[in-house]
Amino acid sequence: MSEMTSHERFSRMYEHREADRVPIIDEPWAATLERWRREGLPEDTDWTDFFGVDKTALIAVDNSPRYECKVLEETDDYIVETTCWGLTVKNWKHAASTPQFLDYTIRDPDSWREAKARMTPTRDRIPWATLEKNYATWRERGYWLSARLWFGFDVTHSWAVGTERMLMALIDNPDWCADMFNTYLDVNLALLEILLEEGYTFDCATWPDDMGYKGHQFFSMQTYRDLLKPVQRRAIEWAHAHGMKAHLHSCGDVRPLVPELIEMGLDALNPLEVKAGMDTLWLKQTYGDDLVLHGGINAVLWDKPEAIQAEILQKTPALKKGGGYIFSSDHSVPSSVSLEQFRSIVNLAKSAGSY
Repeated sequence: MSEMTSHERFSRMYEHREADRVPIIDEPWAATLERWRREGLPEDTDWTDFFGVDKTALIAVDNSPRYECKVLEETDDYIVETTCWGLTVKNWKHAASTPQFLDYTIRDPDSWREAKARMTPTRDRIPWATLEKNYATWRERGYWLSARLWFGFDVTHSWAVGTERMLMALIDNPDWCADMFNTYLDVNLALLEILLEEGYTFDCATWPDDMGYKGHQFFSMQTYRDLLKPVQRRAIEWAHAHGMKAHLHSCGDVRPLVPELIEMGLDALNPLEVKAGMDTLWLKQTYGDDLVLHGGINAVLWDKPEAIQAEILQKTPALKKGGGYIFSSDHSVPSSVSLEQFRSIVNLAKSAGSY
């Protein structure tokens, strides 16, 4: 089979058809890219070009309350700053690590009402310059283009109100939670509608909503069905109504939720976190005809050459059957992975993922 563009490969996977090979994408940490630069990745070269992985682009609009963003403290190792969501956050500059969430502006329904009043879908919340510069090239070169959605449990608890506060509110004040989830989505979709009216199109709508941790979920099935599932259904139906696939990133063990997601029409699920309890081969056997599986290659093994080789050779031949699979780690590429190790992983994934 002749070599395909990334768009052609992704399209085949979403159609549950075989391609020249499975798409190969991932997200290295900033610290991982720093290491690769030290080990020979040229400064002026995009890592995806260097390794020959698939080409994707993500467009995000700003549905935040637009609180002031400012640096509060900066050292050689970290930066503490406020964000447009009213979060005070500490990010490490040279470590592959999630941020430390320090403080929140939105703490209760009253402060939420103040934030909500600031969330108006105006044209200046859209990255017009980025689109004008790149969109035609992306299409000409066969990129897979995604529109990012920003709503739901995960982004609300982590980036807006705080985890403990959110978990308590799911029980004590569910109407507040539902209003936040739906408002985020309403503003997000209104902004994307403006983009669509201008003639920009996207292949996929994707959003992050981590709903599980190791071996369990953050809430009961009933809470999910009452508060989160209806807004996820709206997002999926909106995507399909505009000719887009619906792709969800949800870390942790979300196995009990998979039938619910399929029932709503979700097209793809990522990252299939092995260490949390997600069994990728079982998912393929059980749901592979209905759901594109994206990820599921254990990131813990990526700096262990023999173990990651065995992992890829065990899983990829089964996962690629009949299409419906996108190769990547089950989280991100850690900074313990060298330039040459990642090159070997990509080459093996291309070989094992070829049809």
